Amino acid sequence: MELKDLRYFTEVANYGSFTKAAASTFISQPTLSKSIKKLESELKVELFERSTRTLMLTDAGEIVLKQASKILDATDELSILLDDLINLPTGKIKIGIPPLIGTLFFPAIAKTFKQQYPEVSLELIELGAKRIEQLVEEGQVDVGIIVLPTDHGKFNITRFIKEEFMIYTSTNHKLAQLEEVHLQQLSEESFIVFNREFALHKLIINECQKTGFHPTIAYESSQWDLITELVGAELGITLLPKSIYRKMDHNTIKMTKLTSPPMWELGFITKRERYQSFAVRALLKFVSKEG
Repeated sequence: MELKDLRYFTEVANYGSFTKAAASTFISQPTLSKSIKKLESELKVELFERSTRTLMLTDAGEIVLKQASKILDATDELSILLDDLINLPTGKIKIGIPPLIGTLFFPAIAKTFKQQYPEVSLELIELGAKRIEQLVEEGQVDVGIIVLPTDHGKFNITRFIKEEFMIYTSTNHKLAQLEEVHLQQLSEESFIVFNREFALHKLIINECQKTGFHPTIAYESSQWDLITELVGAELGITLLPKSIYRKMDHNTIKMTKLTSPPMWELGFITKRERYQSFAVRALLKFVSKEG
C-alpha cells in the first residue's frame, strides 16, 4: 500500500467527485481511478458505492478514510517537525476557505504573506464553512477560515474581520428606491441564499426569525456570483456582506443599508492541541496584525 494511493483516495472522498479530485491533485482521472482500484484490490474491499448517481463511501470506505487521514496527518506532521527542527521558514499550509471569503479577502492576504514568506506555499481547499470546521477537526487541513462563532473547546481562534450585511435587490425592485430597509420589511420577499453547507445560510434564517418571520427561500446555491445573477434577474433578494458589492454589476443590482444589520465576523481556526508548524504560526501572527 502506497501513501499516494491513500492520499488520492482521501481527495476523492472529500470532494465527492473523481473529476474534482483529479483537478485538485493535478493527475488525470484515469490515473486516479486506477489508483483507487489498486487500493481496493490490496485491501480486498470496495471503497465507493458505484451503483448510485452520487459518489458515496461504503462502510469499508468510511473506515479506510478515517484511518488514512490519521496516517497522512502523521506523515505530514513528521515532515513539519523535521523542518522546524532545523528552523527553516519553509513549508506548506493547507487552508480551508469558503468561496465568498476567498473572493473578497484572501487574494490580498496571500499576496502580502507571500512577499514576507516566499518559501511557504498555500494550498486552498474551497468548501462551505461547516465542512471546513470538520476538516480542521479531523486534521485534514491546517487552518480554516470560517464565519464565527464556533466551538472554542475544539479550536483556537484568531479573529480577522467584522462587517455588516446589506440587502441586495435588482435595480428595478421597489426596495431599491429606499435609503434604508428594516429586516421586517422583507417578510414577504423571496430570498436567494447559500445552501446549507454554508454558515451564511443559518445566519440569515436566524436573523429573520429574530424579527418574527421565517424567510421564503426561492433558490439556494454554493456560488456567490450565481446568487447575485439571480438577484439581478429579479428572481429574489439576498443579504450579503457589504464588501461584495464591488464585485457586482451595479447596473443590475442595488445595495441598500439595513437598519440594525446582521454582522459577519470571520476567524482563522486551528485544531486545539495540534502541533502548529512554523508556517502556520507565521500565518496566524500575520493575519492577527492585518485584522
